[in-house]
Amino acid sequence: MIVLLSCAKTMSDSSKIIAPFETTPRFQQEASEIALQMSQFSVEELERVLRVNSKIAVENYKRYQGFHAEGTPELPAFLAYSGIVFKRLNPRDFSIDEFYYAQEHLRLTSFCYGLLRPLDVIRLYRLEGDVVLPELGNQNLFTYWRSRLTDVFIDDIKKGGGVLCNLASDEMKGLFDWKQVEKEVCVMTPEFHVWKNGKLATVVVYTKMCRGEMARCILKNKIEDLEELKSFSWEGFEFDESLSDEKQYVFVNGKEK
Repeated sequence: MIVLLSCAKTMSDSSKIIAPFETTPRFQQEASEIALQMSQFSVEELERVLRVNSKIAVENYKRYQGFHAEGTPELPAFLAYSGIVFKRLNPRDFSIDEFYYAQEHLRLTSFCYGLLRPLDVIRLYRLEGDVVLPELGNQNLFTYWRSRLTDVFIDDIKKGGGVLCNLASDEMKGLFDWKQVEKEVCVMTPEFHVWKNGKLATVVVYTKMCRGEMARCILKNKIEDLEELKSFSWEGFEFDESLSDEKQYVFVNGKEK
């Protein structure tokens, strides 16, 4: 089974966790070119295209200006992303064997690096999929990456057993020809809901936490069979057979009132 997670917008350039080995991103050259193009934007332009405040725009202006410099801090992607999902994934207690397993069975989307393995070394950046880069054919990054990633992603899934547990956010489908992915491999997308005022609701922070916890569960326990995922339970979230089908497993917190 391959697990897919979205990249995080928040990143760190240091970690107390020591990875057993490091690898080079498969699309390192493309990432370097994208970062080079992003370095041409002014602070004001970054504020607009990234839809961020001036403080974050300045921070990322500095990141892109120093992206290609010798000595710029870098970390394995597993450790560099610091959002909620990755906090719950928490590789702090991963054994060497579990790191190796994660390298083979976890994939991370990235608007800068395309598709990452956990131990691929990356530098800090911030990017959105709808950013248009004139030097890359005046296309947005979803379009840019789609033709480059789809076959590679499908090949990874087939090598990992032909099953994808899609724990990425919905927008990340745009990085791939998703219809082709679903045609060639088995795709299951977990959903996480809570009962609120008599209705099922999605709470973003809970969804992110559950995605990280489920990814951790799969990697730590080396789960290969989707049927085993039905036993996943965390902080009251339990599998609901009545709301699920073969393409979507639904986990619910609480009871209908």
